[in-house]
Amino acid sequence: MTRANWNNSIAITGAGSGFGAALAHLYASMGWKVAVTDIDEKRAHETLQKIETQSGNSFSMQLDITRAEHWQQLQDTVLERWGGLEVLVNNAGVAAAGNIEDTSMEDWAWVLDIDLMGVVRGCHQFAAMMKTQKAGHIVNFSSFAGLAGLPFISAYGVAKAGVVALSEALRAEMHPYGVGVTVACPSFVKTGLLDTFRSTQPDSKSKVTRWMETSGVSAEYIAEEIAEAVKRNKFLFLTHAQTRTAWRLKRWFPERYYKMVAKRTSA
Repeated sequence: MTRANWNNSIAITGAGSGFGAALAHLYASMGWKVAVTDIDEKRAHETLQKIETQSGNSFSMQLDITRAEHWQQLQDTVLERWGGLEVLVNNAGVAAAGNIEDTSMEDWAWVLDIDLMGVVRGCHQFAAMMKTQKAGHIVNFSSFAGLAGLPFISAYGVAKAGVVALSEALRAEMHPYGVGVTVACPSFVKTGLLDTFRSTQPDSKSKVTRWMETSGVSAEYIAEEIAEAVKRNKFLFLTHAQTRTAWRLKRWFPERYYKMVAKRTSA
């Protein structure tokens, strides 16, 4: 396996829309080979059609991140076409809202299987390949909810906190092999996340939609920052200025942070 074959190659889950599509467009514009994957094969192909004039030897495929055979198919295709992989982006995910007693066990299992175990499966599938290469980078999408422990999104927050813990462990494991790890923790950004949104509270979707629309942060901006994080081998990436402030407050003054969250919860 020579690096020349897989240099400038990237595989992105959930690339039919949102962050994944923005990353596919950005890396294609830089001349990278892109594996565009999504649970919706049609959306993946549509993204590929938009980027293939800029990026040769790219491809699209259906990838349900809960299915091991789909991950194996991706790895087999990557090896056949490129001989390896430089960057893996575990982006695909879903969201759910509701308090602890109203969120069903089915919704808990759904969120954990996709948002946490989907990332685990991707890392599990490609870690050995990257160790053999002695190079590469893995980007795992978490959320600010994975750092903040916010109320009324406990299932989502637990899954995303697991992604942060996984990424911390993976970073240490991969370091001796020259493989980098980035964990991205975005807040509200307009994406397709609400397409499959589940909630026990009828007004949740409209609230989140409004927060996404007014966040002032775009998927394209986050794609650019992710590419820079990969280039610089930066581990933790928080997308919004207010979340960077909140993260510092939580680490340095945890009780003050808790009282602020509790006050908002009871308001």
